[in-house]
Amino acid sequence: MYTLRPATPADYDAIAAVVDAWWGRPISGALPRLFLDHFHRTSLVAEGAGGELAGFLIGFLSPSLPDEAYIHFVGVAPDARKGGLARTMYERFFELARGDGRRVVKAITAPVNSGSIAFHGRMGFAVSEPVAGYHGPGTSLVTFSRPL
Repeated sequence: MYTLRPATPADYDAIAAVVDAWWGRPISGALPRLFLDHFHRTSLVAEGAGGELAGFLIGFLSPSLPDEAYIHFVGVAPDARKGGLARTMYERFFELARGDGRRVVKAITAPVNSGSIAFHGRMGFAVSEPVAGYHGPGTSLVTFSRPL
């Protein structure tokens, strides 16, 4: 069983210490400290019975688009996968976004991340074809959108 709690800026070091290993490739550059400094109140940490980090969700309520919320990064420890933890964190974030009057949650991923694409589809997100140039020339990303 896992306990979910709001993230704090102090959680950054523990997350940064495991994120590359959890992904199996260097990915920590996509998660700078500023996300937990500025969006910790809308982000979540999942802890195991012994207090160990089991997962996290970095999300925020768009300050520019008042109907939207955005999930930037989600990670689940390899030994905690397939048990519904990611779904639980997403559902908690959906509740938080709804409570603030948001009507849609968005996210993105790389086209090679087939696991993320399949997960978002199962979670009720509309999944786009890769959008060429999403982050500039030579990049493509898949976008996700889910009404609340």
